[in-house]
Amino acid sequence: MLINQTGNPTVRGSSHPIEHAACPLCKVGYGQDFFQDKRRKYLRCRTCGLIFVPSSQLVSPADEKSRYDLHQNSSEDQKYRRFLSRMFTPLAQRLVPGSRGLDFGCGPEPLLSRMFEEAGYPMTTFDYFYNNVPSAFTEQYDFITATEVVEHLHDPGTELDRLWDCLKPGGYLGIMTKLADNRADFSQWYYKNDKTHVCFFSQPTFDWLAARWNADLTVQDDDVALFRKKSVYKTSITD
Repeated sequence: MLINQTGNPTVRGSSHPIEHAACPLCKVGYGQDFFQDKRRKYLRCRTCGLIFVPSSQLVSPADEKSRYDLHQNSSEDQKYRRFLSRMFTPLAQRLVPGSRGLDFGCGPEPLLSRMFEEAGYPMTTFDYFYNNVPSAFTEQYDFITATEVVEHLHDPGTELDRLWDCLKPGGYLGIMTKLADNRADFSQWYYKNDKTHVCFFSQPTFDWLAARWNADLTVQDDDVALFRKKSVYKTSITD
């Protein structure tokens, strides 16, 4: 190992510094070099297993929104409904009538929220770009969904901690995202190529979260994780 002109260590024979960045999820571990392509670098936390993009390579809010504006997700699209049913069905099976939910990261067309409302569950929605209403976080919910959103979070530890705070004892937090584990070759994984996808979860990362929150964890279809809050017990994710 060598030290380059910036004072950072490098691998012998390489001009690229070895990156060591604080993990945006657990906040106590450090990401180490995992993979690099022509687009950007990816680090992996040895504590919680999160794979993430260094903060210096995150996209701007304007670029992020311009990407989301391209999404064509209609409430009449049956294919999209079937896709969201991977979250809706296992979660709805666990809810009692009248349960109240929060759809976090609902996007411009909150179809998942509508599906729950059609089934008799009152919903609140929140999205940083399309429905930014901070008062959503002052309420308590029986269930919270975060479908295809956690991979976009620049500060997942803080955001997930806040969602957990909004969940009632006995409630469910549902996270839907493609998992990075069990991939034969990360270099060929399409999911990482979206520039707004900046953190990638795995089964070990979900296990870490469940242990941290003292939660029951069920993983459905390899990309839907349901965390059940067992008690009032809560500690900061950064403790």
